[in-house]
Amino acid sequence: MTSTTYSNRILPTVSSFAKEHYLYVQEIGTLKSLIPHTSRRENLNSLLFFIVLEGEGSITCEGSIYPLHTGDCVWLDCSRPYSHESSAELSWSLMWVHFWGKEASALYENYMNRGNPFLFRPGNSYPFTNTLTLLYREQSRRDSLSELVSHNYLTDIITSIYLENDKNNLIPLHAPEKFLKIREYLDQHYAEKLELETLAGNFFISKFHLAREFKRIFGTTIGEYILKQRISQAKSLLRFSDLSIDEIAARCGFADGGYFIKVFKKEEKITPAKYRKLWQAS
Repeated sequence: MTSTTYSNRILPTVSSFAKEHYLYVQEIGTLKSLIPHTSRRENLNSLLFFIVLEGEGSITCEGSIYPLHTGDCVWLDCSRPYSHESSAELSWSLMWVHFWGKEASALYENYMNRGNPFLFRPGNSYPFTNTLTLLYREQSRRDSLSELVSHNYLTDIITSIYLENDKNNLIPLHAPEKFLKIREYLDQHYAEKLELETLAGNFFISKFHLAREFKRIFGTTIGEYILKQRISQAKSLLRFSDLSIDEIAARCGFADGGYFIKVFKKEEKITPAKYRKLWQAS
């Protein structure tokens, strides 16, 4: 059978410890298309990241076809049907990694829920190509620490994907001034009873627009943001004051001490009293 591609790839056998605790490589390599070819997959417990080093092609997923060019990056959940095809006119070279881990699916879902794209063109492709190169070398070496080091490189790739696309989707530093002012208002008034409709009216926008854009820009809902502020302040008071649990609850915007204990334990997996005992300076 005539080969349609020239590739270098590594398919490591992963330890049970790595499968339990790390992100781990399932397959990594480079590919040069010799003639046009199509690769189709689905129902894989795998995430695929690849970058087009040169040439052109396309990817099909969710019923749509997207053209790919040199420098484009793709991050896919391979449990869903997809295919990619090299161009007949300008065959491509790819650099890729398939990887998985217990938290891999949640990381991808969180990324997509933030409104980020699976296909993007980074301003600088070096962080991606360099990390993939280092990851490939690590998989070639395979010593006692390779799985841990590889986990770190995979985390670096995911972090670079997030940072690249948060930049394109208005990370807080570049958020509209109005939303920065809204966040500042929440930082100052988190202990008060805050209604979404009233908050939206104060800033002359609709509550639907406020809720949607706040989550898109800051990666959390307004309610979650307020709760985090209240819990953070409560932890500070537990550590650095002698206020009672009820007094701390009141200062941080909780209805009563019982509700505060319930919410604190849900968020921190420990009661306020236990937290104080463990963390309060002697």
